[in-house]
Amino acid sequence: MNVITLLIIYFISVNIIGFALMGIDKHKAKKRAFRIPEATLFIVALIGGSIGSIFGMYAFRHKTRHWYFVYGMPAILILQIILVIAILSAPITISTL
Repeated sequence: MNVITLLIIYFISVNIIGFALMGIDKHKAKKRAFRIPEATLFIVALIGGSIGSIFGMYAFRHKTRHWYFVYGMPAILILQIILVIAILSAPITISTL
């Protein structure tokens, strides 16, 4: 497998996890069970699962009343897009020692 394939698999996996965590936490909230910490939800978004987390927020109507989720998750996604664009547009240089 090449690097691109591994990156695609990683991002698909972490977004599925982000989506699932929102659903699991919503289910636990309804059952008044032990919840997933908000920091965990944000960490999953930061490591690449922001799209899945955003979809999960609105699909399960979970955390949509918390301003730090409503604005934080899209902010993370925007920063990730900017980072990817910056990396892809950076000039490739080969330095020799």
